[in-house]
Amino acid sequence: MITAGFDVGNKFTKVVLLKDGEIAGCGRVLSGFNQKQAIEKALEQALSTANLEKTDIYLAIATGAGKADVTFAGGTITEVRAAAKGTIKLFPKARTVIDVGSEEGRALTMDEAGNVIEFALNEKCAAGAGSFIETISQTLEVPLEEMGTLALKANKSVPINAQCVVFAESEVISLIHAQTPKADISNSIHEALADRISAMARRAGLQREVAAIGGLAKNPGFIQALENNLGTKILLPDNPDLVSALGAALYAAEKANNL
Repeated sequence: MITAGFDVGNKFTKVVLLKDGEIAGCGRVLSGFNQKQAIEKALEQALSTANLEKTDIYLAIATGAGKADVTFAGGTITEVRAAAKGTIKLFPKARTVIDVGSEEGRALTMDEAGNVIEFALNEKCAAGAGSFIETISQTLEVPLEEMGTLALKANKSVPINAQCVVFAESEVISLIHAQTPKADISNSIHEALADRISAMARRAGLQREVAAIGGLAKNPGFIQALENNLGTKILLPDNPDLVSALGAALYAAEKANNL
Protein backbone atom coordinates (compact mmCIF):
# COMPACT_ATOMS: atom_id res chain seq x y z
CA MET A 1 0.00 0.00 0.00
CA ILE A 2 1.26 3.47 -0.94
CA THR A 3 0.56 6.47 1.29
CA ALA A 4 1.73 10.07 0.99
CA GLY A 5 2.53 12.79 3.49
CA PHE A 6 2.63 16.46 2.52
CA ASP A 7 4.26 19.16 4.64
CA VAL A 8 3.41 22.49 3.03
CA GLY A 9 5.60 25.07 4.74
CA ASN A 10 6.00 28.78 4.17
CA LYS A 11 9.33 28.32 2.43
CA PHE A 12 9.46 24.69 1.28
CA THR A 13 6.90 22.06 0.34
CA LYS A 14 7.91 18.48 1.14
CA VAL A 15 6.42 15.11 0.20
CA VAL A 16 7.22 11.64 1.52
CA LEU A 17 5.83 8.46 -0.05
CA LEU A 18 5.61 5.27 1.98
CA LYS A 19 5.32 1.77 0.58
CA ASP A 20 4.14 -0.70 3.21
CA GLY A 21 5.33 1.68 5.93
CA GLU A 22 8.83 2.31 4.54
CA ILE A 23 10.06 5.39 2.66
CA ALA A 24 9.84 4.87 -1.11
CA GLY A 25 10.41 8.41 -2.38
CA CYS A 26 10.47 12.06 -1.41
CA GLY A 27 10.29 15.52 -2.96
CA ARG A 28 11.21 19.02 -1.85
CA VAL A 29 10.59 22.33 -3.67
CA LEU A 30 10.32 26.01 -2.80
CA SER A 31 6.72 26.90 -1.93
CA GLY A 32 6.91 30.24 -3.75
CA PHE A 33 3.81 32.28 -4.49
CA ASN A 34 1.81 29.38 -5.93
CA GLN A 35 1.59 26.69 -3.26
CA LYS A 36 -0.69 24.43 -5.29
CA GLN A 37 1.88 24.38 -8.08
CA ALA A 38 4.62 23.65 -5.55
CA ILE A 39 2.58 20.75 -4.17
CA GLU A 40 2.30 19.20 -7.63
CA LYS A 41 6.01 19.68 -8.35
CA ALA A 42 7.08 18.14 -5.03
CA LEU A 43 4.75 15.22 -5.65
CA GLU A 44 6.17 14.73 -9.14
CA GLN A 45 9.67 14.57 -7.64
CA ALA A 46 8.61 12.01 -5.06
CA LEU A 47 6.77 9.85 -7.59
CA SER A 48 9.76 9.94 -9.92
CA THR A 49 12.21 8.79 -7.22
CA ALA A 50 9.82 6.02 -6.19
CA ASN A 51 8.97 5.03 -9.78
CA LEU A 52 5.28 5.37 -9.01
CA GLU A 53 2.20 7.08 -10.47
CA LYS A 54 -0.17 9.42 -8.66
CA THR A 55 -2.93 6.81 -9.05
CA ASP A 56 -0.81 4.39 -6.96
CA ILE A 57 -1.37 6.51 -3.84
CA TYR A 58 -4.02 4.96 -1.66
CA LEU A 59 -4.29 7.85 0.81
CA ALA A 60 -2.59 11.23 1.32
CA ILE A 61 -2.49 13.31 4.50
CA ALA A 62 -1.32 16.92 4.69
CA THR A 63 0.26 19.10 7.37
CA GLY A 64 1.94 22.50 7.52
CA ALA A 65 0.77 26.08 7.06
CA GLY A 66 -0.58 25.36 3.57
CA LYS A 67 -2.12 21.97 4.22
CA ALA A 68 -5.54 23.13 2.98
CA ASP A 69 -4.05 23.53 -0.51
CA VAL A 70 -3.54 19.76 -0.81
CA THR A 71 -7.07 19.45 -2.13
CA PHE A 72 -6.79 15.75 -3.01
CA ALA A 73 -5.65 14.75 0.50
CA GLY A 74 -7.86 12.47 2.53
CA GLY A 75 -7.35 14.51 5.68
CA THR A 76 -4.93 16.66 7.64
CA ILE A 77 -2.82 16.37 10.77
CA THR A 78 -1.45 19.13 12.99
CA GLU A 79 2.21 20.06 12.67
CA VAL A 80 2.83 18.99 16.26
CA ARG A 81 1.39 15.49 15.80
CA ALA A 82 3.17 15.06 12.47
CA ALA A 83 6.50 16.04 14.04
CA ALA A 84 5.97 13.54 16.87
CA LYS A 85 4.97 10.68 14.57
CA GLY A 86 7.86 11.20 12.20
CA THR A 87 10.43 11.55 14.99
CA ILE A 88 9.36 8.53 17.02
CA LYS A 89 9.61 6.42 13.85
CA LEU A 90 13.25 7.46 13.38
CA PHE A 91 14.26 7.74 17.04
CA PRO A 92 12.16 5.46 19.28
CA LYS A 93 13.97 6.71 22.40
CA ALA A 94 13.34 10.40 21.70
CA ARG A 95 11.01 12.15 24.14
CA THR A 96 11.50 15.81 23.17
CA VAL A 97 11.29 17.20 19.64
CA ILE A 98 12.55 20.64 18.64
CA ASP A 99 11.21 21.70 15.24
CA VAL A 100 12.40 25.01 13.79
CA GLY A 101 11.59 26.13 10.26
CA SER A 102 11.92 29.39 8.40
CA GLU A 103 8.90 31.14 9.95
CA GLU A 104 8.12 29.38 13.21
CA GLY A 105 9.46 27.08 15.89
CA ARG A 106 7.88 24.51 18.18
CA ALA A 107 8.92 22.07 20.85
CA LEU A 108 7.03 19.08 22.19
CA THR A 109 7.37 16.22 24.60
CA MET A 110 5.91 12.81 23.87
CA ASP A 111 5.57 9.32 25.31
CA GLU A 112 7.05 6.08 24.01
CA ALA A 113 4.19 5.70 21.52
CA GLY A 114 4.70 9.16 20.04
CA ASN A 115 1.63 10.66 21.72
CA VAL A 116 2.13 14.37 22.43
CA ILE A 117 2.19 15.21 26.14
CA GLU A 118 2.85 18.95 25.96
CA PHE A 119 4.03 21.50 23.40
CA ALA A 120 5.05 25.13 23.04
CA LEU A 121 5.00 27.31 19.94
CA ASN A 122 6.80 30.36 18.65
CA GLU A 123 4.68 31.60 15.74
CA LYS A 124 4.69 35.39 16.00
CA CYS A 125 8.34 36.39 16.36
CA ALA A 126 10.97 35.81 13.68
CA ALA A 127 13.67 35.87 16.38
CA GLY A 128 12.57 32.31 17.22
CA ALA A 129 12.77 30.95 13.67
CA GLY A 130 15.15 30.41 10.79
CA SER A 131 14.33 33.74 9.17
CA PHE A 132 16.28 35.36 12.03
CA ILE A 133 19.49 33.76 10.73
CA GLU A 134 18.55 34.65 7.16
CA THR A 135 18.09 38.33 8.04
CA ILE A 136 21.43 38.52 9.82
CA SER A 137 23.19 36.68 6.98
CA GLN A 138 22.09 39.47 4.66
CA THR A 139 23.35 42.10 7.09
CA LEU A 140 26.72 40.34 7.37
CA GLU A 141 26.79 39.71 3.59
CA VAL A 142 27.41 36.02 4.24
CA PRO A 143 25.57 33.31 2.25
CA LEU A 144 22.85 31.76 4.40
CA GLU A 145 24.21 28.23 3.93
CA GLU A 146 27.58 29.36 5.36
CA MET A 147 26.27 30.99 8.55
CA GLY A 148 26.33 27.79 10.60
CA THR A 149 29.88 26.76 9.72
CA LEU A 150 31.03 30.37 10.20
CA ALA A 151 29.66 30.30 13.75
CA LEU A 152 31.81 27.25 14.52
CA LYS A 153 34.94 29.33 13.81
CA ALA A 154 34.17 31.91 16.49
CA ASN A 155 36.69 32.75 19.19
CA LYS A 156 34.21 34.32 21.59
CA SER A 157 30.57 35.14 22.15
CA VAL A 158 29.20 38.68 21.98
CA PRO A 159 26.01 39.46 23.92
CA ILE A 160 22.97 40.06 21.72
CA ASN A 161 20.39 41.62 24.02
CA ALA A 162 17.56 42.38 21.60
CA GLN A 163 14.59 40.04 21.55
CA CYS A 164 13.39 41.34 18.18
CA VAL A 165 14.91 40.83 14.73
CA VAL A 166 14.79 44.54 13.89
CA PHE A 167 16.65 45.56 17.05
CA ALA A 168 19.04 42.62 16.81
CA GLU A 169 19.92 43.72 13.29
CA SER A 170 20.74 47.17 14.67
CA GLU A 171 23.01 45.56 17.27
CA VAL A 172 24.75 43.56 14.56
CA ILE A 173 25.37 46.70 12.51
CA SER A 174 26.95 48.31 15.59
CA LEU A 175 29.15 45.23 16.05
CA ILE A 176 30.23 45.41 12.41
CA HIS A 177 31.20 49.06 12.86
CA ALA A 178 33.19 48.03 15.93
CA GLN A 179 35.08 45.58 13.66
CA THR A 180 33.80 42.52 15.51
CA PRO A 181 34.73 39.39 13.52
CA LYS A 182 31.84 38.00 11.49
CA ALA A 183 32.39 34.55 12.99
CA ASP A 184 31.86 35.92 16.51
CA ILE A 185 28.71 37.74 15.41
CA SER A 186 27.33 34.65 13.70
CA ASN A 187 28.07 32.54 16.78
CA SER A 188 26.31 35.07 19.01
CA ILE A 189 23.24 35.15 16.80
CA HIS A 190 23.01 31.36 16.85
CA GLU A 191 23.39 31.36 20.62
CA ALA A 192 20.61 33.94 20.96
CA LEU A 193 18.30 31.81 18.82
CA ALA A 194 19.23 28.62 20.68
CA ASP A 195 18.52 30.35 23.99
CA ARG A 196 15.01 31.29 22.86
CA ILE A 197 14.30 27.81 21.48
CA SER A 198 15.72 26.10 24.57
CA ALA A 199 13.42 28.16 26.78
CA MET A 200 10.51 27.03 24.63
CA ALA A 201 11.58 23.39 24.98
CA ARG A 202 11.71 23.76 28.75
CA ARG A 203 8.19 25.21 28.74
CA ALA A 204 7.10 22.05 26.95
CA GLY A 205 8.57 19.93 29.76
CA LEU A 206 12.01 19.06 28.37
CA GLN A 207 12.83 15.34 28.55
CA ARG A 208 15.73 13.25 27.28
CA GLU A 209 16.44 12.18 24.53
CA VAL A 210 16.14 15.33 22.38
CA ALA A 211 15.75 15.28 18.59
CA ALA A 212 15.92 18.29 16.28
CA ILE A 213 13.97 18.41 13.02
CA GLY A 214 12.96 21.09 10.53
CA GLY A 215 15.14 23.08 8.17
CA LEU A 216 17.26 24.74 10.86
CA ALA A 217 18.41 21.34 12.12
CA LYS A 218 20.71 21.33 9.07
CA ASN A 219 22.59 24.29 10.55
CA PRO A 220 25.63 23.07 12.56
CA GLY A 221 26.04 26.40 14.36
CA PHE A 222 22.49 26.24 15.68
CA ILE A 223 22.81 22.60 16.73
CA GLN A 224 26.06 23.26 18.60
CA ALA A 225 24.51 26.24 20.39
CA LEU A 226 21.43 24.17 21.23
CA GLU A 227 23.51 21.32 22.61
CA ASN A 228 25.53 23.71 24.75
CA ASN A 229 22.38 25.37 26.09
CA LEU A 230 20.53 22.13 26.87
CA GLY A 231 23.60 20.19 28.00
CA THR A 232 22.83 17.17 25.86
CA LYS A 233 23.67 15.60 22.51
CA ILE A 234 20.95 16.25 19.93
CA LEU A 235 19.58 13.41 17.79
CA LEU A 236 19.68 14.44 14.12
CA PRO A 237 17.94 12.64 11.22
CA ASP A 238 19.56 12.52 7.79
CA ASN A 239 16.81 14.70 6.32
CA PRO A 240 15.42 16.75 9.22
CA ASP A 241 13.15 18.88 7.02
CA LEU A 242 11.28 15.78 5.80
CA VAL A 243 10.33 14.41 9.23
CA SER A 244 6.90 16.07 9.47
CA ALA A 245 6.01 14.89 5.95
CA LEU A 246 7.05 11.41 7.08
CA GLY A 247 4.78 11.76 10.10
CA ALA A 248 1.86 12.72 7.85
CA ALA A 249 2.53 9.70 5.62
CA LEU A 250 2.67 7.40 8.66
CA TYR A 251 -0.65 8.80 9.85
CA ALA A 252 -2.07 8.12 6.38
CA ALA A 253 -0.92 4.50 6.66
CA GLU A 254 -2.57 4.15 10.09
CA LYS A 255 -5.79 5.68 8.83
CA ALA A 256 -5.80 3.49 5.71
CA ASN A 257 -5.38 0.34 7.79
CA ASN A 258 -8.46 1.31 9.79
CA LEU A 259 -10.70 1.97 6.78
